[in-house]
Amino acid sequence: MLVLVTYDVSTLDGVGRKRLRKVAKTCVNYGIRVQKSVFECNVMPYQWEQVKDDLLSIYDPKEDSLRFYFLGSNWKRRVEHHGVNNSIEHDEPIII
Repeated sequence: MLVLVTYDVSTLDGVGRKRLRKVAKTCVNYGIRVQKSVFECNVMPYQWEQVKDDLLSIYDPKEDSLRFYFLGSNWKRRVEHHGVNNSIEHDEPIII
């Protein structure tokens, strides 16, 4: 299934910048960066639970925001891309 993960992490202090790096690194391990704070994660449902748990353990709910958009397994007809950076094909789940 394809899940679009977006985040906004407060970077007003060093702790926030560290959280931002951890969130980004976690997303890189499970997906492909399509914009600065947006990742396409093609994962199996059981893998998604791990991704979500990892991200929720990092972010600060009082300062940060995480959003998950579930595009499912029939996502190819739901994604339309225009402009620079060619769209990326995900045929298999990505786990690093």
